[in-house]
Amino acid sequence: MAGCHKADRHKADRHEADCHEIDRHKTDSQKTDRVQNNSAVLVHFTLKLEDGSTAESTRNNGKPALFRLGDGSLSAELEQQLLDLQVGDKRAFTLAPESAFGMQNPDLIQFFSRRDFIETGIPDAGTIMLFTAMDGSEMPGVVREVTEDSITVDFNHPLAGQAVSFDIEVLEIDPSLGENHANIAG
Repeated sequence: MAGCHKADRHKADRHEADCHEIDRHKTDSQKTDRVQNNSAVLVHFTLKLEDGSTAESTRNNGKPALFRLGDGSLSAELEQQLLDLQVGDKRAFTLAPESAFGMQNPDLIQFFSRRDFIETGIPDAGTIMLFTAMDGSEMPGVVREVTEDSITVDFNHPLAGQAVSFDIEVLEIDPSLGENHANIAG
């Protein structure tokens, strides 16, 4: 800038600073994508019950979970809590039972004959077992009671009927994450 007047140097310096400010703003806006209706969101979360006990935490095992919005795997209320969050945002909220894992459904409590367990052996109450449905899919069930004649199995989600509190931190937002990460929640 030899030969420039002091005022011209100031203008050039200011212009350069403005350009850096614009570049910084572009970088920030790229980083601040918000969770949308079709987003795949990589999160760490802690799920607590009403008594304050931790039911699950991705932080404990160091493996974040992938939530996919808009595919029907999450409740509308959970999705609503995630909308507009940005990478790095943290949010704590509580969901009512019907908005979390649903209410207990008495139709999902099944009674089996002890003969149905000849191959696997008679389980103890509290055992979680996989059962094969008529369509070939597998469903987990909790053995609730073992009597002389029958075994009672509960196919409700273990947290059905309970309000749960989430503490979520957004790690990454990318609709293409669904194909890249295996630890999918929902």
